[in-house]
Amino acid sequence: MGAVLRFLMSNGVYRLTGNDFPYGTMAINVLGSFVLGVVFVVLLEKLMLSVEWRLGLTVGLIGAFTTFSTFSIETLLLIEEGYLIKAALNIVLSVALCLCAAWLGMGLGRQV
Repeated sequence: MGAVLRFLMSNGVYRLTGNDFPYGTMAINVLGSFVLGVVFVVLLEKLMLSVEWRLGLTVGLIGAFTTFSTFSIETLLLIEEGYLIKAALNIVLSVALCLCAAWLGMGLGRQV
């Protein structure tokens, strides 16, 4: 299910932004980091669901939705094609935005 959602969202983002920068992958990873932050806190601290449920939702669903391997390949392709600034921007923005999104998600999860 996560992989299907990733495919649909990625295609939608690329339709809006074009393919000259990996906006789709970045959007998915930022959203996935936010959702994981919320779900992690809610499942672990609020609902105390079993390990099977927690792993199924976090590793299975959200893990299949996020795309770190795609981020890696897209960044390497930018480097190989000589787009060093775009590659560096992708690295810095992806890491910073995903960390911020996870932090916001965990904060929201604690407020629920």
